[in-house]
This record gives sequence, structure tokens and C-alpha cells, in this order.
Amino acid sequence: MVGLTSALDGLARSEAQFNQAARSIVRAPLAAGADTVDLSTAAVALLAARNNFEANTQIIKISDELERTLINTLA
Repeated sequence: MVGLTSALDGLARSEAQFNQAARSIVRAPLAAGADTVDLSTAAVALLAARNNFEANTQIIKISDELERTLINTLA
């Protein structure tokens, strides 16, 4: 259960990171005095959020498999 809790927290952090990067992409051209958008930084943030999300989903899958194996072993 400890791994599952950490993974769920990680999913929430990944979602927040993704939303923040997406907002910065959308609002950057509207910022006063901003002629260009640093899309590379935003793209890296989006990719990092995606990778973090995928890693946390893998942790959830493995935790589920371990729990299923434990239940089958004890049953």
C-alpha cells in the first residue's frame, strides 16, 4: 500500500506539472512584452510530466500484481 500511495501522489504531481506547462504555453504569447515563447522549455516540462505519469502508472500496475500474488499465495 505504501507504493500505491506514493504513486497516486506522483500522479497528482504529474497532472499539476502538465497543467502548469500547458498554461505557460497558452499564456506566453499574451504576456506583456513577450515576443517569443520558449517552447523548448515548455515541451521539456510536458515530456517530463508525461514520463512521471507513465512511471507512476507502472508503479500502480506492479503494486497491483504484487498484491494479487500475495493474496494468491496466502489463499
